[in-house]
Amino acid sequence: MTTSAFYFTPMPTKWVGPIEITGEVVKESVSVPLATYETPLWPSTGRGARVSRHCGGVRCTVVDERMSRSVVVRAQSAASAKQAYDAIVGRFNELAAVVGQTSRFAQLIGLNRQIVGNLLYLRFECSTGDASGHNMVTKAADALLTWILQEYPALSYSTISGNYCTDKKTSAVNGILGRGKYVVAEVEISRALCKRMLRTTPELMVQLNVEKNLLGGVIAGSLRSANAHFANMLLAFYLATGQDAANIIEGSQGIVHCELRQDALYFSCTLPNLILGSVGNGKDNEVVERHLEKIGCRAERAPGDNARRLAVLCAATVLCGELSLMAAQTNPGELIKAHVLLERK
Repeated sequence: MTTSAFYFTPMPTKWVGPIEITGEVVKESVSVPLATYETPLWPSTGRGARVSRHCGGVRCTVVDERMSRSVVVRAQSAASAKQAYDAIVGRFNELAAVVGQTSRFAQLIGLNRQIVGNLLYLRFECSTGDASGHNMVTKAADALLTWILQEYPALSYSTISGNYCTDKKTSAVNGILGRGKYVVAEVEISRALCKRMLRTTPELMVQLNVEKNLLGGVIAGSLRSANAHFANMLLAFYLATGQDAANIIEGSQGIVHCELRQDALYFSCTLPNLILGSVGNGKDNEVVERHLEKIGCRAERAPGDNARRLAVLCAATVLCGELSLMAAQTNPGELIKAHVLLERK
């Protein structure tokens, strides 16, 4: 086999669920494919899925959606950089028209800036239909950059991607300004159900979230992140559905929030940076196509609806896996017993 040959590396994959999901985008029970070498992930996420079917479902809300690309241009000074930005932002409709010429689906919905010395960082934010939008928004940004340099010859080119995006790196800006799908998944679980299916109590779950995810995250220096293992479920879901797996870096920057509500546990997972799509690169794999079709993300819907459905399924999956692992960690020895049983041959 030559180094240029194209072939596939097989990934162990299992279907988990069904997960009972409620909300505006999805209201049904759906099983999901998870591709992973972390074999305990399947039964653990499956336990969360069973809980969802007994507690009224995982409610998922799509809060926001956008894809970003930041360009950098050089000015003579900070003052001239600010003057240029003030002029550019006042021509937003013209910028939107430039974006519209690059794609049928890309629409400019936001513009942000930072000025560092004489450097002007422009962060363009677009809606991108059913695509995750990496290439779409980069194409749009390239056209915008060309237009800006033509309209403002005092500015000069620095880079097409200035890290203010931020793409596949840990940062605060994506959670603040938004990049990808912003989804919140939440459940309410009775005390009886916590004891019977999770072998824990609402009080222990709330305490663990404070001591592990919140305080543990603080002393570790976590950045806009307070969770146990979002990345596990994200990677498995991304690989099974043909996503760019490197986007779990910002995707796993999410927050678990728990409350004791009368005699029940309120448990939520907030994922502000879910970067995924139902079309585009990675979806031409035959297995991936079957997965997307089976989970209902190949149906005839309005532009963007299949991607929103995919994001909701992903967020619900993350909640199921997070809920189960955290419940296990409230009991001494349970976590390692499960790993030894399922992974040691």
